[in-house]
Amino acid sequence: MEALSVIGLILFIVGGLGLLIAAFKTNILWGLGIIVVAPTALVFTVLHWDAAKNPFLLQLLGFVIIFISTNGLASL
Repeated sequence: MEALSVIGLILFIVGGLGLLIAAFKTNILWGLGIIVVAPTALVFTVLHWDAAKNPFLLQLLGFVIIFISTNGLASL
């Protein structure tokens, strides 16, 4: 894996953990829901934007970096 892909993956994972922590801080059922049912994270992000904004944007940044590095756009 390229170094840029690893950086993007790390950002994506840290953002996911941040979202999970924000969900557990809101209510234990939100946290458990995110672990068990994947679409719950999207619902939580929409309903609790204030708490989920930073982790979501960090995940989005990580995804963009991974996408750019794996599709050869990094050489631009």
